[in-house]
Amino acid sequence: MNRLCGAALDALPPDVFRPRYDRSATGIGVVHLGIGAFHRAHQAVYFDRVLGEEGGGWAICGVSLRRRDVADAMNPQDGLYTVLSRDAAADRFDVIGSVRQVLFAPEDPVRVVDALSAPSTRIVSLTVTEKGYRHDPATGRLQPDHPEIVHDLAHPKAPRSAPGLLVAALARRRAAGLPPFTVLCCDNLPTNGRIAGGIVAALARAGDPALADWIVETVPFPCTMVDRIVPAATDRERHLVREALGLEDRAAVVTEPFMQWVVEDRFAQGRPNLAAVGVELVEDVVPYETMKIRLLNGSHSTLAYLGYLAGYAHIRDAMQDQSFVRLMRLLMDRTVTPALDVPVGYDIAAYKETLLERFANPTLAHTTYQIAMDGSQKLPQRFLETLAVCLERGIGFAPLALALAGWMRYVIGRDEAGDPIAVQDPMADRLREIGADAGDDPATLVRAYLNISEIFPPAIAASERVATEVAEHLDSLLRIGARETVRAFVAGQD
Repeated sequence: MNRLCGAALDALPPDVFRPRYDRSATGIGVVHLGIGAFHRAHQAVYFDRVLGEEGGGWAICGVSLRRRDVADAMNPQDGLYTVLSRDAAADRFDVIGSVRQVLFAPEDPVRVVDALSAPSTRIVSLTVTEKGYRHDPATGRLQPDHPEIVHDLAHPKAPRSAPGLLVAALARRRAAGLPPFTVLCCDNLPTNGRIAGGIVAALARAGDPALADWIVETVPFPCTMVDRIVPAATDRERHLVREALGLEDRAAVVTEPFMQWVVEDRFAQGRPNLAAVGVELVEDVVPYETMKIRLLNGSHSTLAYLGYLAGYAHIRDAMQDQSFVRLMRLLMDRTVTPALDVPVGYDIAAYKETLLERFANPTLAHTTYQIAMDGSQKLPQRFLETLAVCLERGIGFAPLALALAGWMRYVIGRDEAGDPIAVQDPMADRLREIGADAGDDPATLVRAYLNISEIFPPAIAASERVATEVAEHLDSLLRIGARETVRAFVAGQD
């Protein structure tokens, strides 16, 4: 079967949406670090709409930081790919044209720095996941002893990390007298722009204090909030794309119809009319970002750990269990919402109902295992910030204690049948060793995990109330399993 490419666009079936602009007339103004499925289903879609509305120099150069498979899939297709949006009502197929090329950073980091340093580059966006910033999740600060950061300090012109690439490019722009680009962090980090800016400035300061001062004074790092559920595409969904297009697409992504992007309106060299394509431009993104990370991502992680242990392969499967649905409501209503500062006029009740509907979408095969990855990097934002507010304000946090116990039970590294779990986490070996050393005593396990300073801040680690409540739930998970523990918990809350 022939592959999707620019020459095939005009022959696509009429019910397949495709770019309605002249791609050859667009220039690259955006470089995106971390061109995985989420970026292709989210920011690249918005910029595709921008190009359809106003054209101009807002096409994207994507950069893959870890694997070359995205470059190998997209470059032979002239950067084109399909977004399959699914819900119970219908499937929609959109061919996206905003990506012009994909670079593979490990193969040629200098070429990536060239793209970042090009005068036409006005925005650099990132979706490199929490661990891609090479920071301490508990503090948000740069890890100076991380191997990639050590390398980048020794070889600043051929960096390996995302912060290193940004510093190298900004150094070159400063030396050439070029204005800076805007750094648009789109990862699920609280105050993500501020954290990214602090990390980049810290790395620059370690090599060139004057460069660091210039970055702090001139480079905007607006905070953003992104929201769209993007599971890994299955063979069945790739087949649906082939059938719809009549062409093979090796870069297709699958997602839900819902999409949201909230951005602080601070840009160094202007921006396109993002509001015209649905982006919410605000003065302060923090309230929106906080709601999303704690409600959506926190609930998602809770479903992931407890759902996986209960034998549910997908989020949608766990949402067929009414005990899990009840747990989501308890977590959102009794623990997370009272710990939020909700913007005036915002309908948070409707937002929570939308989340439950999205989690239950029967067409999305979003695996609990996928969401459970890299928990040590995600817990501070998704669980622990809420927990800290609960301790400060005297809010009950029983559902969150159960969620934390679910994470601890999961990272022990064996499931309820005694079979190994291939935990995907930068700290996986250490977490497994802690579990092995502590044995099956819940109190000992909880105390050992709470003592991991890279994850748990001192106030939480020292809280006897936290340790006691989490240990009670962990004891239940170890004795009767996740499914029965969740059922017993929600029954006791009525």
